[in-house]
Amino acid sequence: MDFATIWTLSTTTWLIPAALIGLVWGILGGALPGISASITMALLLPFTYTMEPVVAIVMLASVYIGAEYGGSIPAILIRTPGTNSAAATVIDGYEMRRQGKAGEALGISLWSGFLGSLFGLLMLVTMTEPLSWLALSFRPTSYFGLGILGLSVIASMSSGSLVKGLAAAIVGMMIATVGADPIAGINRFTFGVPELLGGIEPVLVMIGVFALSELMIQSGAPELNGLKEKIRIRLPSFDMMKRLKRSQAIGGIMGLFEGLTPGGGGSIAAFLSYNEARRWSKTPEKFGKGSPEGVAAPETANNTVASTTLIPLLSFGIPSSNSTAVLLGGFLIHGLLPGPRLFEQNAEVVTGLYFGSFIAIVGQLLFGIILLPACVWLVNRPRPYLAAYILALIMSGIYTLDHSLFHIGFVLGMGLLGYLMRRAGYPFLPLILGVVLGHMVESSYRRSLVLSAGDHRIFLQDPIAVGLLLASLAFILYSLWSEFADSAKSKRKAAPKETSI
Repeated sequence: MDFATIWTLSTTTWLIPAALIGLVWGILGGALPGISASITMALLLPFTYTMEPVVAIVMLASVYIGAEYGGSIPAILIRTPGTNSAAATVIDGYEMRRQGKAGEALGISLWSGFLGSLFGLLMLVTMTEPLSWLALSFRPTSYFGLGILGLSVIASMSSGSLVKGLAAAIVGMMIATVGADPIAGINRFTFGVPELLGGIEPVLVMIGVFALSELMIQSGAPELNGLKEKIRIRLPSFDMMKRLKRSQAIGGIMGLFEGLTPGGGGSIAAFLSYNEARRWSKTPEKFGKGSPEGVAAPETANNTVASTTLIPLLSFGIPSSNSTAVLLGGFLIHGLLPGPRLFEQNAEVVTGLYFGSFIAIVGQLLFGIILLPACVWLVNRPRPYLAAYILALIMSGIYTLDHSLFHIGFVLGMGLLGYLMRRAGYPFLPLILGVVLGHMVESSYRRSLVLSAGDHRIFLQDPIAVGLLLASLAFILYSLWSEFADSAKSKRKAAPKETSI
């Protein structure tokens, strides 16, 4: 790290306050059941529009860090994960609460999340820049292949069918084509609407699809059981820390692996680490019955992912989760493009991101304890009050972008689209990736054809592009094979068994 740059940013910008504000916002948002890390980030995204780039990026990244810890609070206290990645914490965390050990479970979650975040940040700092230099050998054909790979991996790994994932990605790319042609400069699909001449901002799609659709879904959900007793966090003792080392190490390794894997995410890392911690535990029979190791492993994993998932984003500009897609939207809002050029032309943004993340991680220990009463209070609020507050926050944030009523109407339309997608079982991430990567895929494809005078064989003359496109095909074929295998297995189970006479 450049310590001179860190000192300058710390004394001349709002970097440190932004990191702490983002952390607090993330913890509170993560503690609200159903308001995931990506939604918490998307709610704040419009308000970062007028900030300095480094301050805005640090604030959004800190929200991600805070939300991953905040999601464990309702998971332990009311058996309802605040974020998807906290679902594995419910298994043993709530059992500890039933045994009167809620404070101990929350302390283990906080300590494990702190260690996981530190390990993830270390991997982020050491691995990102070396990997980004691989992108220097990329040509337009390579970037086209990289974009196709990102879309195909996310579509094939999304829940539901491959067809639904690819359909969502195509819809996202269609949205990305609205506005000026990247080569000819002519306007497309604007339908005479002046607000569409500059294209559609990804932030409008993200907020509508993530946040508004969630409000629509939760409007019909039952109220949660409130908490009456007072809860205090108790950090683990030294003996307990030694006991948890194995499960925390497993969680860190799984978090690193899943953070580097497109489509992995915190929830997969949490469940994998939970299963492996049980496999390697000296007392596996205690898992599911209030085991501290069953809380430590998934919490270490999902907090590690909050940092390691930024590695493919910063290195290649490819987000691998909903939250990093929102963060990429923050980069694009400020005219920043992740990759090797970011390290050359905007090195202070990367340095500020590393330092701001460290401030948020250190502050996580303190604010995790201070904010617990506020999180408990939020959990006890009636859903209509919270929904009204979040809706007002969304509308005010969107209006501050460009003071446009058209943008508000567009976000409402995206909210309806997201609601219909949820009901029909279509994944969100391929749609969002189609929006944010659509311009890169189209412009790279068009530039390649300009260089080759329309000859598509140029894609076969680039070894990197060939490798990336073959990998995309392999992911799609594997997903199809898995679907057919699962379908055949389900049919065999559903078939009536023959009885002998």
